Amino acid sequence: MISRAILAIGLSVLMVFTAVASFMVLEGKQSKVAVPPSKPTAATPRPQALVLPGTLYVAQSGALYSLSSGRFHQLTPEAGWSQPAATPDGNILAVKNFGYYTDVYELNRFGTATRQLTANAGRLGMRDPSSNHWSYYPRLSADGGTLWMTYDGGKCTGCLLITFDIWAMPVGGTIRQARPWTNTDLVPGGDVQPIPVQGGIIYTKYTYDDLGRPTGQLWFASKPNTLGRALTNQSEDCRNPAISPDGTQIAMICTYVQQVSFLTIASWDGSTLGPRVNVVTNQMVAQPTWAPDGSGIAFLAPGVADGPFQLWWLPRNAYAPPIPSPLPVPTPTPGGPHNGPLPTPSPRATPPAPVIRPIQVTTNDGFDATSPMAWMN
Repeated sequence: MISRAILAIGLSVLMVFTAVASFMVLEGKQSKVAVPPSKPTAATPRPQALVLPGTLYVAQSGALYSLSSGRFHQLTPEAGWSQPAATPDGNILAVKNFGYYTDVYELNRFGTATRQLTANAGRLGMRDPSSNHWSYYPRLSADGGTLWMTYDGGKCTGCLLITFDIWAMPVGGTIRQARPWTNTDLVPGGDVQPIPVQGGIIYTKYTYDDLGRPTGQLWFASKPNTLGRALTNQSEDCRNPAISPDGTQIAMICTYVQQVSFLTIASWDGSTLGPRVNVVTNQMVAQPTWAPDGSGIAFLAPGVADGPFQLWWLPRNAYAPPIPSPLPVPTPTPGGPHNGPLPTPSPRATPPAPVIRPIQVTTNDGFDATSPMAWMN
């Protein structure tokens, strides 16, 4: 007969073995690490089924990519490149981050830098960090002669407090020739993402509301170094403005100071915005960008909850459905003898417009949601 001591030892060994084996089985069924986003070029070994018009430029992990004819092409190495913008002559502006400062470059369509537009490295380097400067969100005027950008030229000398304003600098000139168009006066927040429009610029002003919450507002400035005029309310919390190709509409992101991010469109008459229309309300939308032919809007949003930002496409008919053709009014069919007036037929009800939803273009790419996209024919 087996003694109690031997039986206890045997059961203990069996329990340990069973626990270890169960843990190994369960561990083998779990993912070791999250799958990192793929490069856009790796995700498209063949042309996409959905082919967007023109050429779209996006940023991922410090590199710029172009999407044309359904294929992605890597234009720059992963070396701090972001925020592409189209130039009037068909080239690209982009920001390059050097770690302690950024500069704006012009690149050709193949991603080769052709000229440097800013020189923001300070002479003292990190011995005086305040001597370095930062440029973001570059845009060129319609004539190509003025560089608009977010710039920290108003920060105090010798300190690390950085505030951003909108500056305009002649292309080919120096920052000493630049003029500030807005002035945050060292107030926490900043003015970013200028959009040149006829008569001035539209930009995003970040401030704090009465409850201390950071909010974004669209503002319009028609003269340099002026306060400008608010186009949206703080309670709407709007940012990322983009103007339509015909200049009559503004696409933006509005959060209403909540954990949401709506794609919102409003008409623009050159001085004021019309009523806001929220066209995408079930995604965390970022960086809306109009197609150059007006056929729709591209934007960035996660493909799954808490996932990386993917490229999406919203066709024009989703927010500007065509006016349906009037349906013919039925008339009584002539027949046999009839006494008295004919009954008046009732017109048929117009069928509702079909619901058009955003189309997910990529599935595992992970684009930079803080970087605007550029789109050219």
